[in-house]
Formats: sequence, C-alpha cells, structure tokens
Amino acid sequence: MAFTNAKYIAAVECGKPVIYLYPEEETDISVKVSPNGGFTKVEPEYNEGWNVLANPQGELYNYADQKIYPYLFWEGIGFDYRLPEQGFVAAQKDIENFLVNKLSYLGLIKSEYDEFIDFWLPRMQEQPFYFITFLPQEKFDVLAPLEIVPEPDTVIRVFMDYRGLDQYQEVAEQQLEKGERLGYTAIEWGGAMHY
Repeated sequence: MAFTNAKYIAAVECGKPVIYLYPEEETDISVKVSPNGGFTKVEPEYNEGWNVLANPQGELYNYADQKIYPYLFWEGIGFDYRLPEQGFVAAQKDIENFLVNKLSYLGLIKSEYDEFIDFWLPRMQEQPFYFITFLPQEKFDVLAPLEIVPEPDTVIRVFMDYRGLDQYQEVAEQQLEKGERLGYTAIEWGGAMHY
C-alpha cells in the first residue's frame, strides 16, 4: 500500500473475499467479480468467471473442475481506495465479540462470521486498540464490481478495514445498515490486508 495522505491510499489489497451463494432451489449460477486492479489469487480457477450449480445449503458444484466448494475465493487489488473516517474503536481483548455483534447485524450467519473471525482475528493481535470500519457496499462495488446471474434477491458485501492504535481514540461512529437476507441470497466478506 502506498499512502499519499492519511485518508487516501492509492491501492488496497482485498484480502480473502469469499462469496457464498444460497439460492432457494438448486440453480446454475454465473459469477463474475472484477477488482479494478486485477486478481492476485482465485479458487477455484476463474476462467473469465465461475459457473456453478448451487443448492440452498450453499454447496457450490464448480463445472470447470467438477469439485464442490463452500464458497468462491478471490484476492485482488482495488485502486483509488479511500480509507473511511467513520468507524469504531475496540480494545484488542474485545474484538471477537465486537465482530460477532457487527457481522451478525450486517447479515452474516454464524458459520460465515466464524470463518471471517478465524481469518481476521489473528491479524489483529499487536496493538491494545483497533480502529475498525466497514466499507459501504456501494464503494466496495466500485473497487470490485460483482455480477451474479441470475441476480440474487439479496446481496450483502462486507469489507472491513482496520488499523492498530497505541491508545484509545474517539472517532465518529459509523452508521451501519442492517442486513436482511430475503430469498435467494449472495454473501461476500473480505477486508483490507495490512502487512
């Protein structure tokens, strides 16, 4: 990441975005995601998009390699990223409970937020406090447009950013939109990678 000032980052690495699909009945689904800086990793192989047979339990049969996946995984680069100024400050010891609370409010179910926490919590151990924010979905849509056919009734995209703090700081609290899962649902979560 290259910082040009405290609020603007030229590019951000999108870490482990995963896409879950829950159609109401077994359905052939085409998925395309286009991070504006390109991919750094995908699974299964992308081939100009993923074509899967999805069932209501979220199992995805990938036609290209004839394997079953729990989700579609990608990492990539997003250009013209602006660090959100609103968010939350949590003590390191409280981050797991904080994430359970916020992720469930945003619409993730237990299996999804457990996987999110398993991936991100180990990366948030070094500082006593963390500033945590969630990129509004419309801004995530600019960094990495997502196209799903047939179009889901509900699309929830969660992208977290964070930074460690030496001490507690007051910040403008972010107003999150409550996620509601109605009908055929697509869920995606990921975050900004910091090294």
